[in-house]
Amino acid sequence: MSLAPDPVPRPLDCLVDRGEADAPALVLRDRILSYAGLRERVALLAGWLASRAQAGDRVASWAAKGELTCLLPLAAARAGMVHVPINPLLKHAQAAHILADSGAVLLIGTGARLKSLEQQDVPGTCELIEEGEAWRSAEGLATPLPAATRDPQELAAILYTSGSTGLPKGVMLSHANMWLGAASVAHYLGLAADDVTLAVLPLSFDYGQSQLLSTWYAGGSVVPLDYLFPRDVAKACARHGVTTLAAVPPLWVQLTETEWADEATQTMRRLTNSGGALTAKLVRRLRAQFPTAPLFPMYGLTEAFRSTYLDPELVDAHPTSMGRAIPFAEILVIDDAGEPAASGEEGELVHCGPLVAQGYWQDEVRTAERFKPAPTASEYGGMAVWSGDRVRRDADGLLYFVGRRDAMIKSAGNRISPQEIEEAALATGLVAEAIALGVPDERLGQAVHLVVRGPSAGSAENEMLSKALAKELPNFMQPQAIHWRETMPTNPNGKLDRTALARELGA
Repeated sequence: MSLAPDPVPRPLDCLVDRGEADAPALVLRDRILSYAGLRERVALLAGWLASRAQAGDRVASWAAKGELTCLLPLAAARAGMVHVPINPLLKHAQAAHILADSGAVLLIGTGARLKSLEQQDVPGTCELIEEGEAWRSAEGLATPLPAATRDPQELAAILYTSGSTGLPKGVMLSHANMWLGAASVAHYLGLAADDVTLAVLPLSFDYGQSQLLSTWYAGGSVVPLDYLFPRDVAKACARHGVTTLAAVPPLWVQLTETEWADEATQTMRRLTNSGGALTAKLVRRLRAQFPTAPLFPMYGLTEAFRSTYLDPELVDAHPTSMGRAIPFAEILVIDDAGEPAASGEEGELVHCGPLVAQGYWQDEVRTAERFKPAPTASEYGGMAVWSGDRVRRDADGLLYFVGRRDAMIKSAGNRISPQEIEEAALATGLVAEAIALGVPDERLGQAVHLVVRGPSAGSAENEMLSKALAKELPNFMQPQAIHWRETMPTNPNGKLDRTALARELGA
């Protein structure tokens, strides 16, 4: 691989040309699609779309992982349309919001999901079509659409992401955003044509979509999997000789609690994590479970695709670091005065460069809150994403997450990072997952509450956890209450749902 990935973006559908014609590109349940087959099917689906909608129209999908959901991002791009993937775990009300907000003219989905929509959920201008019928129609009538020279700055996708407040907002991504993102990830992961990626994350999630696009950029193959149990992931890895596995921390916790056959771990070349920080304990468990697979901790946000990764060689010595900027990303730490923060000083992470999205779809107010001119210290300039995340950079240039501006707990005048409390709780070995929240308190302003999942929830365990935390944390960081749960809520992307717990506790 070259010393740096090619910085020249191309239309997104050109990913079909990255692999050898007879090499596997997509491993489906009933067949394997080669790169030659990928080119044919994308051209066919693009031709069908062109017969049903106009360039610039939004085309939504609401289906499980399969041929349609994997190929539609490229086919819509070739037809000059904008793909709007809807997470298959969402319910009809959330899907209705996305359809209305995006102005989608077409929704392709599974029959059960389409039937769940009520009449008022579907805008009058939006046509619904079952995915099987879409393929039958394309195969019977469509004229394949050859590649065209599209402007890489054209809008290619709208990914809806939840915020701490309000309805989900649509992040606008161009061909260039997605192409350069795929090139960047393929480069720093060292992906190759003989790699096999198990796609377990939702394709409506930027991290999930990256599994697909970065693998195709490298000419490798993708195995899409909708799993019911963690053991399904381990079995699929063994069956397909998987070399690349991406997950979020809650899934990694479950996977490390699962039995893995030797054939499932021996082919693994890399593990990647995003969507939340790994704890030192979880890093150790992953290193023990996959001793020969380098571990890539990563940090990203939908508004800028991906920001940082930690070199696997540094993981053991710096297990909680976010690492450094990925190719094509410039990451600045800006203090409250708007200047670059000094080494070791806390500041806001600001992402600059060509991976920065085009803003929020039809939402000027929220776009202006997050997308602002880059700091004067930026080499790229232009618009930047001001993440709201508080980080610090050490003397070696490694970044560390401190907390979100809107998640910080302020108790008795002290600003407290929830992550520090959560890591202390996990380090005790008494709990498997933990979320710290600030709950309104008349005396303290906010009281620290800790929600945990553990094997048992008796008074003895509660006392043991309290004593262990008392040894590790100062008095002002001690939880005023500990809430034990048999299961923790997760959002549609598989992350622990901090917002849901906050609502439950009145935080």
